Formats: sequence, structure tokens, C-alpha cells
Amino acid sequence: MSAEREVWREALGVVLATSAYGVSFGALAVASGLDVWQTCVLSLLMFTGGSQFAFVGVFAAGGIAALPSAIASAGLLGVRNVAYGMRMSPIVGTSRGRRVAAAHFTIDESTAVSVSQGDPRLRRIGFWVTGIGIFIGWNVTTLIGALVGDVLGDPKTWGLDAAAAAAFLALLWPRLRERQAIVVGVAAAVVAAALTPFLMPGVPVLIAAVVAILVGWFNWFGRDTASAAAAGEAAA
Repeated sequence: MSAEREVWREALGVVLATSAYGVSFGALAVASGLDVWQTCVLSLLMFTGGSQFAFVGVFAAGGIAALPSAIASAGLLGVRNVAYGMRMSPIVGTSRGRRVAAAHFTIDESTAVSVSQGDPRLRRIGFWVTGIGIFIGWNVTTLIGALVGDVLGDPKTWGLDAAAAAAFLALLWPRLRERQAIVVGVAAAVVAAALTPFLMPGVPVLIAAVVAILVGWFNWFGRDTASAAAAGEAAA
């Protein structure tokens, strides 16, 4: 029972941090030229923060003429959720209804909270509590941001632009205990940061994901650890 409470606590912490960021999106979307209802529909139907901000950013720069590019940028960033879906498929349940419902809640945060658990039941709890919680909170704060954006001013002043990233980093940090995991994270981050100024939104993330997969798949930097563990078992 204590483990289940811990999952709920972790999930709700991520929900609060990420939902707060929805105020920033609502304010920026309206400032970019979208109506309040258009902003809310984006959060209801698209529901993936990175894609939403990419869409609004490109749309703000080019208006209606940039709409195809805005959609393409949002779509590219959303591709990562397909990979998350493949990872989450055996966790969320075996019924078609659950998997269809889970597709809309498969985002960075729900996946991160889920995979950070060791027990399958706790992984399911982490996924559903985080996904549904953020969906509700994100849409509520999107509406608030869209309505009172002018009063809030620049969302960065309140640190809302860093809330979701900080919550995600808090989940990632405990997993960076082995050299292989550290190398994968650093390599992906360096590639994404280096390419961001030169490529359209979404492409650097996809390239960084490929780099992470390659480094992780071949386990180039984890062999020494595995060998040491095997030697220790043999000696025992």
C-alpha cells in the first residue's frame, strides 16, 4: 500500500508541475492570434505540450500562410508519442478499449512516471493517474491562461516555462546511475541542442532519439558494467 501511495504522490507532483505550464500555453496561443476556443480545442485534441508550442510558434511567425508548416512541425514532434505507445502497449492493458483510450494520454510525463516503477501494477497506476491528471489540469490551465494572459504578462516571469522540464528531469535523474544511461542522455541532449538552430521544430528531437536508440541498442558504454557484474557473480 505504501508503494501505491508513493506512485500516486509522484504522479500528482508531475501533474501539478506540468499543468501549471498550461497557463503559459494558453497565454501564448492567444497572444499569437488564436481565439480562446481555438486554444482550448488544441489542448483538448492535440494534447501534447511540445507539439502545441511548436504549432503556436510557427503560426505566430507566419500567420495563416504558415499553417501547413505549423501542422508539420507539430506532427514531427508528436511522432515520439508513437514510440511511447509501443512501450506502453503491454502496460496499459490488453483490451482494445483501454489501448484506444490510452493513446490520448500517452505523453512524455505519463510514460516517464510509468517506466520509473518496478511493478507492472504500479506502472499502470502511474500511467493512468499521470495521463488523466495532466489532461484535466492542462485543459483547465489552458483556459485560464487564454482568459487572463494579458494580466499575467510574460509567462516566463513566473517560471512556468521551466515547470514541466523540471518535473521531467526529476523523474529522469534517479535513473542516471550507470555510465550507459548517462551517455545516452548526454548524447541525445547535445545533438538536439546543436541542431535546433538549423532545423525546423521536431526534426532535432527525432534525430536525437535515433542517436539515443543507437547508443542504447549497442550498449557501447555498458559492457564494462555488465562484465564486472558477471565476474562478481562467477566469483561468488
